[in-house]
Amino acid sequence: MIFNCTGEQTKYNEFLCRVCLKSFPLQRLLNRHVKCHTDIKRYLCTFCGKGFNDTFDLKRHTRTHTGVRPYKCEHCDKAFTQRCSLESHARKVHNVQFNYKHKERRDKLYVCEECGHSTRQSEEHFVHMKDQHPHVPTSDECSNIPRHEAANADSPKVNLMTIF
Repeated sequence: MIFNCTGEQTKYNEFLCRVCLKSFPLQRLLNRHVKCHTDIKRYLCTFCGKGFNDTFDLKRHTRTHTGVRPYKCEHCDKAFTQRCSLESHARKVHNVQFNYKHKERRDKLYVCEECGHSTRQSEEHFVHMKDQHPHVPTSDECSNIPRHEAANADSPKVNLMTIF
């Protein structure tokens, strides 16, 4: 048996953070978590300057400024900034259960952070960005630029189009 710092039993197949001893069921989740222990924040919010170690966290935070809510409830008119918030709402309010098999991938949602347009087709998203927002770099054009460098660009808003 393995025990964490509070004396609680952990599973053999969990991955443990050596800094705070928090455990994770998947290695990739531990890898993402470990970044929170560094003082260097590679990605900065262009609205308020708050720093993040992960583009996913930056994208989620940016939606608090832009009001983009791409995850729409099928049962009512509510919309959410995160898929997990939509799923929690659906469970609590509409009694909808989500049964994902282990490692089953859910459909990706491609979201335009400029206007909130969303699609499940990468090609449609690319066409939308080129037609509606030609001034915004696509992921191919800026994927290797750290957010703190991109934030200093001449344009008021730089968008790293991440997919989740």
